[in-house]
Amino acid sequence: MSIDHDAEEPLYLQLAAILRGQIAAGEITARVPSVKTLTQQYGVAQGTAERALAVLREEGLIRSRMGRGHFVVPQG
Repeated sequence: MSIDHDAEEPLYLQLAAILRGQIAAGEITARVPSVKTLTQQYGVAQGTAERALAVLREEGLIRSRMGRGHFVVPQG
């Protein structure tokens, strides 16, 4: 899945949807890619990647550890 820079939906919501889908499909099971990796992989700004991760945190799908990264919260 890729980001559509011409779509009306904000980029951070597109990225959050991609990551949410990868978590649901079991493609991301532990550590979420870093902000730097997300910016390079999807061609978005650092702030966009950070907002996408914030959405997933608010949804309870991931948790963040200062200096360690972002991790999937086990569902069940």
